[in-house]
Amino acid sequence: MPAPPLILASASPSRRQMLRNAGLDFEIVPSGVDEDEVKLSLISERASAQDIATTLAEMKAVRVSARRPGAMVIGADSTLACEGKLYDKPPTLAAAREQLKALGGRTHELVSAVVVARNGARLWHATETGRLTMRPLSESFLDAYLARAGEAVCASVGAYQLEGLGAHLFSRIDGDYFTVLGMPLLPLLVFLAEHGIGLEQAA
Repeated sequence: MPAPPLILASASPSRRQMLRNAGLDFEIVPSGVDEDEVKLSLISERASAQDIATTLAEMKAVRVSARRPGAMVIGADSTLACEGKLYDKPPTLAAAREQLKALGGRTHELVSAVVVARNGARLWHATETGRLTMRPLSESFLDAYLARAGEAVCASVGAYQLEGLGAHLFSRIDGDYFTVLGMPLLPLLVFLAEHGIGLEQAA
């Protein structure tokens, strides 16, 4: 029996690259979920960072899977919390600068969730947390970092991309590398392999 089609319900460049680097054959179908509205609702209900990430990942996967019967659909989301405050993707470079200034010299948690859905129902999920300590960031460092990194930082919930220049921001990272990039990849690959999706399918 052929493996079911695989879909990533996200336009995230880092998640797309993770799956491509892992050799998977997949299609990209953004979910269209209004993440900002959902987050505001969940925050008003005092949901945890873990609950927010898992809920959004599930909404993305379920919505796309309902439109694509039979396909395995991956939804993912990341939420950043520092000392009780939640942070989102900065809309501008100026906002990214303020966010990095707030995180500098502190330890924050990055929660990443991944959900696989099929035919409009969740089949599986995993949620993992990384703890990241930023070194103190000077004004001159922030100038140099943002000038080099550019608008790409606005695509990241933490205004950094660990796989690139963002590595310069940190003094310590505890947790899974892929989780920090935005998706718990290793448990996802195990689940997909159990359902016939993996290197054999991509070959």
